[in-house]
Amino acid sequence: MPSNEQRRAAAKRKLERQLSHRAQRAQRRKQLTIAGSVLGVVVVVAAVTGVYFLTRGEDSNNSTAADAALSDSAALSDSPAPAAPPAAKAKPAKVDCVYHDGAKAASKQVAKPKGDGIPTTGVDAEVSVSMETSQGPVGLTLNNAAAPCTVNSFVSLASQNFFDGTACHRMTASTMLKVLQCGDPTGTGTGGPGYEFDNEYPTDQYAQDDPATSTPIAYKRGALAMANAGPGTNGSQFFIVYGDSQLPPRYTIFGTVDENSLGTLDKIAQIGQDDSNGPDDGKPKQPVTIQSVRIDR
Repeated sequence: MPSNEQRRAAAKRKLERQLSHRAQRAQRRKQLTIAGSVLGVVVVVAAVTGVYFLTRGEDSNNSTAADAALSDSAALSDSPAPAAPPAAKAKPAKVDCVYHDGAKAASKQVAKPKGDGIPTTGVDAEVSVSMETSQGPVGLTLNNAAAPCTVNSFVSLASQNFFDGTACHRMTASTMLKVLQCGDPTGTGTGGPGYEFDNEYPTDQYAQDDPATSTPIAYKRGALAMANAGPGTNGSQFFIVYGDSQLPPRYTIFGTVDENSLGTLDKIAQIGQDDSNGPDDGKPKQPVTIQSVRIDR
């Protein structure tokens, strides 16, 4: 049972979040849309690195993940400037989610989320989250209406303190992919919660055999998305897009970073990464540790 002080703190964070949303919406109305440039050879090289970075995920077989990355990069090589993600189709008021055992045991003991009757509408359409990191606070708004099973898993893990004390283990800084990857208690890029689940938005907007799933779309600055090692392998690892990026629609977008928290991402990006995994791909030069993830509601 939360104390009065905890309830007041949560209410204060929620009010700050609402004020930030209003300012963000006003700012968007003033902004102009800038078309992206056509991809070049250098960007194609960045695509190979970037997709491998994400597909490596929680798969213990890195060669399989690398093969998937090469397949993705072939589609990226001839791609024009990416389109925006498709509009999310409305989901039922409640959905059932399936969380099956993963190939690897949990890196940190945790219970599977409840999967029955997950609400998607009304007050449950969005979930406010406060994430404290060693580099500063990051407010998140989770999109339960578009990705209820992903949000349900994230909230469950956060409620069990799964993310507390974990390092954001990887960062890319290429022309096409600027993301910070977190959510692995082992800090190696191979850990997870011991269970897996299917992709949601935007993957679920396409037919399974639709060739458009190999065409990159825009993953905009501030997007919060899941890393994976292929279809149906989502677990706990997620990535935050700190600069406009592009990827095939194979990575579930389940929320956004609040406008007033983007400064924390800019600070991390400015410090840079160490190229320990190759050019524009490594660990943050200064540790980025998630100290806590708390649901504001």
